Amino acid sequence: MGRPPTRPKPLRDGYYLDIRNKGSNSGVKIFRETLEEMEEAAKTYRKSKDVIVLGESKNGEWVKDKKPKVAKAPKAKAETKDK
Repeated sequence: MGRPPTRPKPLRDGYYLDIRNKGSNSGVKIFRETLEEMEEAAKTYRKSKDVIVLGESKNGEWVKDKKPKVAKAPKAKAETKDK
């Protein structure tokens, strides 16, 4: 038996999501080839999981996005009363 690989696998060209159970610290990376497929997968998983959009990868490197990454719906802010 040999040793397990220590080097991470190279990223494929496409879009990545991180899917986690609610309240969990670790998740699973999911790959989709197009932006539309990635948005559809995020919409599907968002019903029961926490979804983090990792972004787009090209040539093994992350592409910087101009738009903000939305992970989940914003929480309501608590109101404060002035005395």
